[in-house]
Amino acid sequence: MPKFGALEKTGAALTQQNTTVRELIREQYGVLTTAEKKFANHLLENYPAAGIASITVVAQNAGVSTPTVARTVGKLGFKGFPQFHQALLSELQAKVQGPTQRRANWATEAPESHLLNRFSQAVTRNLSQTLSNIDHDKFDEAAKEMADTSGRLYIVGGRITRALAEYAFTHFQAIRERVTHMTSSSATWPHYVLDMKKGDTLLMFDIRRYETNLLRLAELAKERELTVILITDQWASPVASVADYVFQCWVEIPSAWDSNVSTMMLLETLIGAVQEENWPRTKDRFDRLDEVFEAARLFRKP
Repeated sequence: MPKFGALEKTGAALTQQNTTVRELIREQYGVLTTAEKKFANHLLENYPAAGIASITVVAQNAGVSTPTVARTVGKLGFKGFPQFHQALLSELQAKVQGPTQRRANWATEAPESHLLNRFSQAVTRNLSQTLSNIDHDKFDEAAKEMADTSGRLYIVGGRITRALAEYAFTHFQAIRERVTHMTSSSATWPHYVLDMKKGDTLLMFDIRRYETNLLRLAELAKERELTVILITDQWASPVASVADYVFQCWVEIPSAWDSNVSTMMLLETLIGAVQEENWPRTKDRFDRLDEVFEAARLFRKP
């Protein structure tokens, strides 16, 4: 099979290394024909469900021919549609895996190296894959949105990611005014939604197993014309279907839980970018905040 762009291994091999079919499409999009792009776009719009059927049904639903689907699959590096279909099924299964299933995936490998080494290797790989899949222009645009104080910045996370949301709030509250940390209890969200206005921004964290209430919140925010920024994992939360900016972080480690190292790296970089976007105003805010800290005698003096 001829090589396309940077693709040097089969799609199946790449998906086994946590490169999703979605990422393969993005990498090879430039070499696709018009008809192939039509199929690719259809798949991305309803991912991965649009590809989980027979090749005939998938082609009909996308409004293309079966040879077009077969050619697209080949350009993505798969040997045939069955292999492509299995890759999508594997992604779908990975999205809903609980802690017990995740641990079982790693335990079957029976590695000889120490757990510290295995964690280090996994985290290093996650960071590398996360960085290689971040669109720099989109990152800069998202940072500008979060730095724009003409609108309010709302921040929310889920059952696990609420810790990331709280961390983000602590920093953004120091950097800029008009920041709201939404509680992780969805019962309180209608009160926040009531005050949302066009020009506001909603920063969301959602990793597998994705939370239905976060998707509904994102939909309500979009109805009110907010800019929605999503930080998620490599499989992408359903919120990605409505978000304006989506940043995927690789999270798998040899554990029953997913890692937040790459997610935290992205978040801290965004915090730094927002800080620099309006540095003179931010510096003044830091200085005034220090005066308040001093008056409150919050920190011990050396």
